[in-house]
Amino acid sequence: MEDVLAYVAAGLVGLWGVSDAIPPRAVVAGFGEISADNRRVLLQERLAEAVAVWSFAALVIVVTAVGGGMSTADWTYRVIAGALLVLAVLTALTGARTSVVWFKICPVLLTCSAVLLLIAGLA
Repeated sequence: MEDVLAYVAAGLVGLWGVSDAIPPRAVVAGFGEISADNRRVLLQERLAEAVAVWSFAALVIVVTAVGGGMSTADWTYRVIAGALLVLAVLTALTGARTSVVWFKICPVLLTCSAVLLLIAGLA
């Protein structure tokens, strides 16, 4: 059961990374008129989060698939869950305070994935 929970959490986070990599117009429009440099920084931030969550998903999948031992997998799940919770809090305090609905969804999705990983580590 813990493997299923870990794969579901990795899948949720991995799919969410796609939404970071392909920002909808509403994200850019939510900031109003911004300079080309600020657009580049916004794109950089979005892609950095996509790479981070894809890396988390890949690590969870690999550790689960190779069966790195319960201790290794459990600690991996805990560390990734902690990182996801930090990203969720960061987003809740920043992007989620804007009118962009995608930023409002992000903390919920990241928190749910973190909880699934924590439960998987306890099972």
